[in-house]
Amino acid sequence: MNLFNGAISITGITFQVFIIFGIIFLGYVIGRINCKGVSMGTSGIFLTALLFGGLFGADIHQTLTFRGDDITSQAFQIIENIGLIMFIGSVGMIAGPGFFGNLKKNLKSYIFIGFIITLCGVLTTIACFYIGLKYVEIPAEVSALGITDRQYMIAMVTGIMSGSLTSTPAFSAAQATAATLVSADAADTIQETITIGHAIAYIFGVVGVVLFVQLVPRILKADMNVERGKITAERNVSDSAANNKGNRLELDPLGFAVFGMVAIVGIFIGMIKIPLSAKGFSGTTFSLTTTGGVLLSAIVFSHFGHIGKLSFDIDHRVLGVLQELGLIFFLIGAGVPGGASFVKYFHPLYFVFGVLITVVPMIIGYIIEKKIIKLSLLDSMGAITGGMTSTPALGTLIKSAGTNDVASSYASTYPIALICVVLGAQFLILIFAG
Repeated sequence: MNLFNGAISITGITFQVFIIFGIIFLGYVIGRINCKGVSMGTSGIFLTALLFGGLFGADIHQTLTFRGDDITSQAFQIIENIGLIMFIGSVGMIAGPGFFGNLKKNLKSYIFIGFIITLCGVLTTIACFYIGLKYVEIPAEVSALGITDRQYMIAMVTGIMSGSLTSTPAFSAAQATAATLVSADAADTIQETITIGHAIAYIFGVVGVVLFVQLVPRILKADMNVERGKITAERNVSDSAANNKGNRLELDPLGFAVFGMVAIVGIFIGMIKIPLSAKGFSGTTFSLTTTGGVLLSAIVFSHFGHIGKLSFDIDHRVLGVLQELGLIFFLIGAGVPGGASFVKYFHPLYFVFGVLITVVPMIIGYIIEKKIIKLSLLDSMGAITGGMTSTPALGTLIKSAGTNDVASSYASTYPIALICVVLGAQFLILIFAG
């Protein structure tokens, strides 16, 4: 990009960095806009990134072009993954000390909520499947490849479900399963169909949950001081690690070395694959992915606090910075490509499907949490962000709630929902493609 008749030229890596910091600045400005007490907060960065990707994105699988300058999509994937690790790792480290006490107390509730939210998502997807069969005409070029109406539509709505629940593992599992049901010539097309569905639904899948966790407390006119007191009383947080760390070895004063170790172990855990079919590792597999692996690693490291004299303690102020910075990077990395894909593939009816698959599970999940399980409001909101596998919504909830204690219910529900949505995506493809 050339400014002032070529006196200033910003290209290559410098241009990409320029765009990133520009999105951060504008995103925080937009996030400060308050409409009757509801604001986007840090998610304003996501909206700004979406707008940038939508306005200037060319082909997300290759490059994004802005005034003649190419920005590789791989750069944003790296930013997204680094941000995800920083955010989830810091959340896990903060939640770790009280996590297992809370999990032991509410394990059945979290399993139930994770399952119910996913089940509602699957059932809503099935309803959208039949609506789509009735009202959407399948492209002729798709039918020419031997792909049936049912195969095309279930691939589309399953992709929409993975986007609505912001679940990359479900997206990958759906692609792998769908490819086995069609000919080799049609495999790329059926996988691209899933990609289109995921891209269309992903934006509201993020924004919808962010708004939900802010709107519900306002609709209920909840007193956040009272709600924070309730969730704090439910946590059995142990301070033993903090009280006995005087003689322990710290690798560095800020704890970055420990965080690096947590990330390494978590990434390794996330790469472990579990076969889900008779084909073994050559067929469909399940893994915790980077998100689940780092979250688990951080919780365990933080819970135990040390090995021998080696301290795993990280100052909460440092974790707060890592949490915010990580969320920023994640939103930029996911938002720019997401905006480009959304503009390229948008279809009104499919977008409505995405809204339904996002909203219906949250409403039903909250009603069950309140009426049957009787969780406190903030615990319920945390469990919903976990059940929807929504990292951005957790960041918003932590800020609006004014406490990191909500991360514990997110961390407890997230793995259950992750497993259920992967299995749900495969179920949909296998049952309804025939």
